[in-house]
Amino acid sequence: MCDTLVALPSVTKNGNLLFAKNSDREPEEAQAIIHLPRVQPDTKYLKCTYLEIPQVTETFECILSKPFQMWGAEMGANEHGLVIGNEAVFTKVKFSKENRGLTGMDLLRLGLERSKNADEAITCITALLEQYGQDVNGGYKNKNFFYHNSFLLADKHHSWILETAGKQWAAKKVKDIHSISNKLSICDADKISANAKSFAQSNGWWKNGTPFSFQSVYSDWFYTRMGRASTRQSCTTSLSRQREGKLSVADHIRILQTHNLDDDHFKPSRANTGSVCMHATSLINPSNTTGSMVAEIRSTQPHTIWLTGSSHPCLSIYVPFFFDTKSMHELIPPSAQQDHSLWWRAEKLHRWIGKDYKRRKLIIETERKAMQERFLKEEVDLLSADSSPRELELFSSQCLNDYMNAIAEWSLHVK
Repeated sequence: MCDTLVALPSVTKNGNLLFAKNSDREPEEAQAIIHLPRVQPDTKYLKCTYLEIPQVTETFECILSKPFQMWGAEMGANEHGLVIGNEAVFTKVKFSKENRGLTGMDLLRLGLERSKNADEAITCITALLEQYGQDVNGGYKNKNFFYHNSFLLADKHHSWILETAGKQWAAKKVKDIHSISNKLSICDADKISANAKSFAQSNGWWKNGTPFSFQSVYSDWFYTRMGRASTRQSCTTSLSRQREGKLSVADHIRILQTHNLDDDHFKPSRANTGSVCMHATSLINPSNTTGSMVAEIRSTQPHTIWLTGSSHPCLSIYVPFFFDTKSMHELIPPSAQQDHSLWWRAEKLHRWIGKDYKRRKLIIETERKAMQERFLKEEVDLLSADSSPRELELFSSQCLNDYMNAIAEWSLHVK
């Protein structure tokens, strides 16, 4: 389960694009933050998660948040200000389950590495989808978690929703504010795959001559309902609309930290799939938010990519990262086991807090909020002063170091 939201410059406080996502995955699946430089590959082929495909002559600089063991990414941005997030969606199209194809995370990373804007990314992703399909397992320890994907793509001028079912797809342009969750939502598409209607007709899902809705024709009702996608999408959209015209990074952080509209009474043990900040509880609610991102994409100043590098946004701090810097190189990549990475160090603390959430969260809350507010203010001050890439790099490194030190200090309470 995941939630992704976008606000175009016309409805934000600073006139910049805002983009945000919570990545909900299996609780043990650590999420890595990586920084990829622009390169001219010297190999003819590229090994993705399951499949090898032809490589291109140049790939763009990217900042990504990804499951540690996968090639693809859950969310990210590139040097041109293109941002993408993906969601699992459940459709009527069946899987052969032979792991022959590209994962949604592969398609997302390929779109960022190979595209300069949202329009190019739509073309890139749909071409790869139609050629290779997505008949692959998208889980970690769950080897039977097969799903299709939807995407929210944006640059500083445009944003698109892209929804898929097998090799079929539909796309719709975003006007100002939008969020997507784990369901198909496009009824009247602006673009659609050439065979979307004929494939649906051949399977008896649609009759020629009747209105065509990608959502109603291709959706699997049961899994879409069980995931409470509509509840989460309604929550993120409502909270965004309340701040329309004034939306800021701080607003998007607060939205991603929301469990539901009754946060004052939230308990992790009673969490369900309706929470935006997700806490796993059972087989019918198996996902945690394992990573979170807010991106501010600017026209004339550096873009800022805020990443937690840790699970549970409600207990995390978003750290600013920038292109053309090296602060992310300080991060130890997480592994399958508890290690000294940011993700696992925070995870140990989060699990301890979760056992007595309301009381133990208070131990860190005042300092956590103050640190987040300080990071946000100092970032604004630095950009207002036209700081150099080196100054932004030092700031990012200091923020990361402060967060790591805070986790170490807070973890002294863990018994």
